[in-house]
Amino acid sequence: MTAARLTGCGTALITPFTDAGAIDESALRDLVEWQIAEGIHFLVPCGSTGEAATMTVDEHRRVVQIVVEQTRGRVPVVAGAASNDTQKAIALSKAMEAVGATHLLHASPMYNKPPQRGIIAHFEAIARETSLPIVIYNVPGRTGSNIEAKTTLALAQNPRMAAVKEASGNLAQITDILAARPASFSVLSGDDEMTLALMAAGADGIISVVSNATPRLMAQLTERAAAGDFAAARALHFQLLPWMRAAFVESNPLGAKAALAMMGRIRNVLRLPLVPLDPRHEAAVRAALRHAGALAE
Repeated sequence: MTAARLTGCGTALITPFTDAGAIDESALRDLVEWQIAEGIHFLVPCGSTGEAATMTVDEHRRVVQIVVEQTRGRVPVVAGAASNDTQKAIALSKAMEAVGATHLLHASPMYNKPPQRGIIAHFEAIARETSLPIVIYNVPGRTGSNIEAKTTLALAQNPRMAAVKEASGNLAQITDILAARPASFSVLSGDDEMTLALMAAGADGIISVVSNATPRLMAQLTERAAAGDFAAARALHFQLLPWMRAAFVESNPLGAKAALAMMGRIRNVLRLPLVPLDPRHEAAVRAALRHAGALAE
């Protein structure tokens, strides 16, 4: 990790809630501290995993402020600031900068489904009005529109664009980005199970959901892969594979929150329309965590 590049494993942090549905500030601080102690390389609060869609602006600001305070500069904080209204995205970005985030995470505008030139205009407008490095987030399964490789590469020419989090699941598209990206532009997997394959092709790391519960192992996987030790990285991949799949047996972050609750780190509380993991999947999550060594037998 350098000031200019995001590399390794960043955790797409869940947001702990109290039984009453408020932000559980104590649990959040403890989670951040544990993540850093386990060797995570950077933290990503208030993305889709963090249930940002159901937060008020004040809550969003407070979560990022807590993460920034608790990290105390030890790792970068990539704050989610996405909106399908460009002006709202700019305003939220400025709020994230004011509380000390080091980077911004912006998804392609959801629901509106702009053409590729509209996606470029959206990101360029944010870059003009803000000063933090921007991570482009391509997640067509949530936004309803794909950021094509040529669009990502066009945006990557802007020095304000630091990285892409690629969750399209399209290996050909991602390798096209890897083949032609600027040297300073990081390519991060947005899909835990594709981390090993993408790093073998030259990607720089992962923004991970499963590292909420297994930060050390995911950080080590990226470190081994970056060092070219693919035998060790592959062993870690297969150790984590059951958990990588169990985490997404229902919509994210249901699996991650269930896992952390099983580990005694949070209450298993989500905000509607999300609901706790279906009890019939709990055994699979427990077994996967045990296979990974994250939960005692």
